[in-house]
Amino acid sequence: MVGTENVLDYWHGGLSEVPDEVWQHPSLEVLLLPDNALTRLPARIGTLTSLHTLDLGHNRLTELPSGIGGLTALSRFLYVHDNRLASLPDSLGDLKRLTYLNVGENQLTALPDTVGSLESLVELRAQHNHLTSLPASLGGLTALRELWLRGNRLTSLPASVGRLGRLRELELRENQFTTVPEALRGLPLLRRLDLRANRLRELPPWIGELPALEKLDLRWNETVVPAGLLRRLEGRGCVVLR
Repeated sequence: MVGTENVLDYWHGGLSEVPDEVWQHPSLEVLLLPDNALTRLPARIGTLTSLHTLDLGHNRLTELPSGIGGLTALSRFLYVHDNRLASLPDSLGDLKRLTYLNVGENQLTALPDTVGSLESLVELRAQHNHLTSLPASLGGLTALRELWLRGNRLTSLPASVGRLGRLRELELRENQFTTVPEALRGLPLLRRLDLRANRLRELPPWIGELPALEKLDLRWNETVVPAGLLRRLEGRGCVVLR
């Protein structure tokens, strides 16, 4: 363990449970517990109300306690990637100040509706899960700049995604899209769109109207790109990979 007054770092510590020492630091700001063998997170985690960073990645957690919603100071990072989570608690939506959330590499089949309440979230990573759909509330993430959804089972996106006016990067690689989601049509700042390894056969004409698009990745599809549309995209500097 490495620690200072406000930071405790148990990275790769061979731990099977959260050390008792953690609860002796009520003013703790950073708690790092990645690469351990944790199977449970105590409900009292919500008492660490000064935490701004919590890293629980690369463990064996099967659930998160509802008490995690008590971490109202959590503003920088919440890592719970590479665990065994099948669901997320509704209380996650109480983390109004959180800017980065990584729930990738789990067994999630859905995200809670309350995820749309994360009004400060700038980056959301939910790659390599079992998601078949996303909640309509996602459109409430009006600060979101990056959305990573690679390796799920998505066939569509909710119309509310069109309200993500600050979105710059969208990764939809390795899903089951047969068409480009219409919701993307209204994204004025979208720069990078990754659609690799889906089931796309054609592009809608409106994709050439996305004003900020700089990179469109279509590899490992069977997409037919009309010559006129390709010229329009490449002519304004957009890189199209096929």
